[in-house]
Amino acid sequence: MRVTIPVRMRALRLYDVDRLVVEEVEVPRPSAGELLVRTRASGICSGDLMDWYIKRKAPLVLGHEPAGEIVAAGEGVEGFQVGDRVALHHHAPCFACEQCRRGAYVHCSTWRASRLIPGGIAEYILVPRENLGDTLRVPASLPFDAASMTEPLACVVKSLRRGGVSEASRVLVIGLGAMGLLHVVAAKARGADVFGVDFDAWRRERAVSLCADAVWPPGDVAAAHAHAPFDVVIVGPGSPQAWSEGIEACAPGGIVVLFTPTPEGVEVAVDGCSLYLREISLVPSYSAGPNDMREALNLLSEGVVTPEQIVTDRVAIDGAAQAYARMREGGSTLKTIVEFP
Repeated sequence: MRVTIPVRMRALRLYDVDRLVVEEVEVPRPSAGELLVRTRASGICSGDLMDWYIKRKAPLVLGHEPAGEIVAAGEGVEGFQVGDRVALHHHAPCFACEQCRRGAYVHCSTWRASRLIPGGIAEYILVPRENLGDTLRVPASLPFDAASMTEPLACVVKSLRRGGVSEASRVLVIGLGAMGLLHVVAAKARGADVFGVDFDAWRRERAVSLCADAVWPPGDVAAAHAHAPFDVVIVGPGSPQAWSEGIEACAPGGIVVLFTPTPEGVEVAVDGCSLYLREISLVPSYSAGPNDMREALNLLSEGVVTPEQIVTDRVAIDGAAQAYARMREGGSTLKTIVEFP
């Protein structure tokens, strides 16, 4: 298969949370061991809406949830060929270091150094040699919009694994945005009883329409907890208040999964005596590894998780900046996928 590759392409560059610009840049050419992928769909990550987090990375080409098709392969690439449909992870481990051997992939130095070039919301993406270890071939039956959800769903898969969620679990998800709703759906798929909390009534209704057993506004959680405490609490918002509410809602001997960090330097006050006597485990869950990516792709391929469950906006790259602004406003805008026809 011979593919004509242009010299220039468009990419969405973020300079600040209120300044995103579609720019024309050069299309990168793959060297030995590298792939060039034509992007077909790329999600906007909820994590990129955190001002403190994204500002320190700016300027950057936004996006790290892409799926597309290989249009060129450098010399020596094995296991992939032009025409393959792929889902990409922006980081990949070395698979050989001490961290990788114990499954702590996100702490591998190669994982932290690897990246997609120039970023996910661009018409073409260069996949460096290091990233091939977590580049997944996508079955022809899976649409590109679904394939682009592999990375965010992988983060949820890891979160549920670290929380030990099973069919015996009673799970509370605090925060019912896109990632919270993915937690609801994926936890229910494991057979758990799943409950949710959010300030927004529309999001609470969305969770119930998907599969949540019950939902409440934050002020009503105490009564629900008194009736039957939650042995796993997924805390979505990265705020001291949300962390504290998650700890309070957790049953003795239970696990609180901290899915999102607080801003750097922000301290969280914890009642150490209560935490100790109740034997509450605080478990952070950061990003995802290749094992989580493969499980996520399986869930998408089997139709357990679908774009229709959380995707509210679909735009071309020219509308991506406006879609990013809508996601920052919250409410009924959950997840945006940028599509490249």
